[in-house]
Amino acid sequence: MLLFLGLGWEMRTPAHAQPGTAPGLFGLSNPRQKKARIPIQLQRNLLVVKANLNGSGPYNFLLDTGVNTSIITSPTLADSLGLRHGQQYRVVGAGGLDTGLLAYQTDSVRVELDGVVAPHMTWLVLSDDALNLSGYIGMPIHGILGSELFRSFVVALQLDNNQMVVHDPATFRAPSGKKWDAVPLTVQKNKAYFTANVQLTDSLTLPLKLVLDTGASHALSIELESDPRLMAPARRLPTDLGRGLSGIVQGYLGRVPTLRLGRYRLRSVLTSYPNAADVQSRTDVARNGNIGYELLKRFSLIIDYPHQRMLLRPNSRFRDPFEHDMCGIELLAAGPQYRRYLILRVMPGSPADAAGLQVEDELLSINFLPVEGFTLTQLDRILHSEDGRVLLLVLRRADGSLHTASVRLKRQI
Repeated sequence: MLLFLGLGWEMRTPAHAQPGTAPGLFGLSNPRQKKARIPIQLQRNLLVVKANLNGSGPYNFLLDTGVNTSIITSPTLADSLGLRHGQQYRVVGAGGLDTGLLAYQTDSVRVELDGVVAPHMTWLVLSDDALNLSGYIGMPIHGILGSELFRSFVVALQLDNNQMVVHDPATFRAPSGKKWDAVPLTVQKNKAYFTANVQLTDSLTLPLKLVLDTGASHALSIELESDPRLMAPARRLPTDLGRGLSGIVQGYLGRVPTLRLGRYRLRSVLTSYPNAADVQSRTDVARNGNIGYELLKRFSLIIDYPHQRMLLRPNSRFRDPFEHDMCGIELLAAGPQYRRYLILRVMPGSPADAAGLQVEDELLSINFLPVEGFTLTQLDRILHSEDGRVLLLVLRRADGSLHTASVRLKRQI
């Protein structure tokens, strides 16, 4: 899970956008076309798209509806492109905590994806790559492409074809199949909100206002302080939920019995409950939490900001169970090709902890298969795979010595 907390600064509109082009917004490269197909990847439940900046690239960006203004997380890239340093901001994290990071605004950046272009787009550039998205995803990541793309088009995400199709809103026609359902969206402060009925206990179901967040890799996150009726389940797992600009986000993992999205009901949904201290207190719009791509990937999805709706249809993943890591480690990719895997954290009391795995161990093989042949996404699948499955691991300790461990996966929540 990734939480991008505290990216709440005021932006000034560029004064030199082309006539007829909204500042920072995209259009189709060929005005005679009604749509464009753009390749995407799903890595660790996050969408990755390639884009050129000022004619250079392509560079890899996460596609994130939860971010208002697109972000370049690599200051080295920004310097190599000679981007103008504009107004500077101090980056504030959860609860107003000073992260020590600075960001500057740069405008008039030409952004091109396959078939679409933003002639003059405003970005924020972080002073340091504190999030290390490349290590988390397992491939070079240069930043976050935010809601500007979604505000410009009707966006159909087609994971089975590894593509998204962006449609001119004026000519888009919604699909008419019986399995398609429409969920109303409310766009506030450039973010999309919707209501889902969430069953919290056997006797309590509440309509929750949730952020549509393609930049979150979890299924559902509920902010308990947003409503006194909300409560964490009795059966819950204290754990690190992810990372934000302020550091580790702590809280609990649990499950809600059901979540109803439109006319579709999902069961035993894995749910994050971040600690109040780790949730941004200065939210512009009241909400109860967000839904991320672990849940959204179960649908063929059309995100339609211009018409304030989300169209969805269950896909082949719809009935897949929601599973958490059954080993108890967090891996970080390293090396020139991001195919070295280091243990960043070991969860206390987990199977990995019981087997003696340590922070800074390098994972070399699983069941005699070298891990350099796997992506982080593929390793995630193995570590989430089956309660009771035994994995034989070979690791290299920080001192260079080799260590073997037998880990029996266990469903912890």
